[in-house]
Amino acid sequence: MKELYKILIVEDDFRVAEITQRFVEKVEGFEVIRICKTGAETELLLSNHPLPDLVLLDVYIPDVEGLELFWSIRRNQPNVDLIMTTAAKEVPTFEEVLRGGIFDYIVKPVDFNRFKSTLERYKKQRTTLAVKDQLSQDEIDQLTGVAGSTLSLSNDHNKLPKGIDSLTLEKVKSALSIGRNGLTASDIGEVVGTSRSTARRYLEYLVSINQAEAELKYGDVGRPERRYTTP
Repeated sequence: MKELYKILIVEDDFRVAEITQRFVEKVEGFEVIRICKTGAETELLLSNHPLPDLVLLDVYIPDVEGLELFWSIRRNQPNVDLIMTTAAKEVPTFEEVLRGGIFDYIVKPVDFNRFKSTLERYKKQRTTLAVKDQLSQDEIDQLTGVAGSTLSLSNDHNKLPKGIDSLTLEKVKSALSIGRNGLTASDIGEVVGTSRSTARRYLEYLVSINQAEAELKYGDVGRPERRYTTP
């Protein structure tokens, strides 16, 4: 029997936790070892029991301020992988955990197919790294999900135009996906680490292939802002 990857769910809503557990049980190769409802319970478990391979972590935990629990796990259990499963869509939150080394960020309500895809990619990554000493660029792209997501951008846009590279494009798409009320080119540039003009070029490309939408937002004063959202 193959060894199962062990998952800890950190979720204060028992109904959501049960749904997440059922999702995990539908994906071969994984098992839920515990559900924790508070930060204190989570830290106690991680300090006194065998560590899980993966933690599914919500941002909003009653006895935790902000991302304190996220950083506590990162600091004290650096070999435990983290996937955020949360309703938090704020850019600063996403940016912080992205820099903290999350495996993925899944916005609630969680879609099972999206969830399954993430766990399958995690399993493939762990399995591959266990038997490899070195990786080619193609293998790295496959393990990080870049290759598949780039190919799926559009059947009619397999060849990216000049000035658009696949890695930056994927970063722009990821940042755009968590903008609740739309994001400007400046917002995207800050998250991705590019200039406003570069971010806008990528955003307009996504608009051209129907992977993003743009509209003008008029404020009380000044020029209208062009804000981008996912369809």
